[in-house]
Amino acid sequence: MGFRCWLLVITFVLSMGFRCELAGAHGRWQLLQSLEAADDGVCTAVVSPQGYECQEYEDPTRKRRRQSGKRQPVLLQHGVLMDGLTWLLNPPQQSLAFVLADNGFDVWITHGRGTRWSRRHESLDTSDPAYWAWSWDELASFDLPATVGFVVRQTGQKLHYVGHSMGTLTALSAFSEGKLVDKIKSAALLTPVADLTYMTTPIGRAAASAFSGEMLGALGVAEFDPKGAVGTNFLESVCALPGVNCYDLMASFTGPNCCLNDSTVDMYLKYELQPTSVRTLVHFSQSQSVAFRRGVITKYDHGSSAANMAAYGQSSPPEYHMSNIPHHLPLLLSYGGGDMLSDVKDVQLLLNDLSNHDADKLVAQLVKEYAHLDFVMGVNAKQVVYDGLIAFFDKHS
Repeated sequence: MGFRCWLLVITFVLSMGFRCELAGAHGRWQLLQSLEAADDGVCTAVVSPQGYECQEYEDPTRKRRRQSGKRQPVLLQHGVLMDGLTWLLNPPQQSLAFVLADNGFDVWITHGRGTRWSRRHESLDTSDPAYWAWSWDELASFDLPATVGFVVRQTGQKLHYVGHSMGTLTALSAFSEGKLVDKIKSAALLTPVADLTYMTTPIGRAAASAFSGEMLGALGVAEFDPKGAVGTNFLESVCALPGVNCYDLMASFTGPNCCLNDSTVDMYLKYELQPTSVRTLVHFSQSQSVAFRRGVITKYDHGSSAANMAAYGQSSPPEYHMSNIPHHLPLLLSYGGGDMLSDVKDVQLLLNDLSNHDADKLVAQLVKEYAHLDFVMGVNAKQVVYDGLIAFFDKHS
């Protein structure tokens, strides 16, 4: 496994406490500005000032157990180009992390490898291309199991899981290979991604058809920072392609989100866009291309039969078979009618793969007016999605 196991996952825990809520968007801007200026960490800068107990962990090999009482642990996993701040951008009464804490859950939030709070390595620096030699395969095979195992060791309990976007893809991929199932009570998948056949986002389709990740890789770029020079140049080139309108950048990428607060969108664009590996973008491009031909999703294609043989013992990358997900694992799939990344037709393909799932263990919720980001930043997401999610968790606790 070599360097692939190095990720130091940073998580923090929210527990119920007295809330000292800052007033409106101005207060939240102050919190995020202090986060950027002081570099103190999310607990100190964002969570604790709002009256919640919060702890941060960097070493997933720790043996000391953290006592969480009788609170049920739940792990929140963000999507690509995001980090754990995703779950905290709205006011507490609208943000899933705080809502869960207020309902008595022990909330754990990850920062994926390569993002602002998770860039350490035992021997490599982020300027080294070897640091970025991973795709979402490694997140599913190594990082997610390590994180789940860490929470289980710390709390002494199985956990509930919430994934958004790529956080659903990594979980589904792991589940399909029998990983994590013995450690998770149930999983709620917001905007589930397991097939890209019908992805309609103009930016996503243009990027996939151009194999932009491979183009960047050919230029010797290993890290993709959407706010850096490479990210800016990439976006300008994609936006110049025929049929791509980037006037409303977020809608062009995610679909027409119905229910976002303008100030939250501004905070998201300023603070939340995070780096990832170019290989991850290549993998998404490969998956979308393969999906067009066969309606499947595969592991990363290393580019030659010899390289694939070395990695997988076969000349082409293995497929993920979502139908192999254990039928008894409770799953909640919540998806949007306006989502251009997790298209309704693609979600239906996933549901077809899950057709033999135990009927009382599978719940599918279509929110017709929602697009991709409404599920994590929608001002009414508590009423539309989170209350039902909590009821689902309670049922399977």
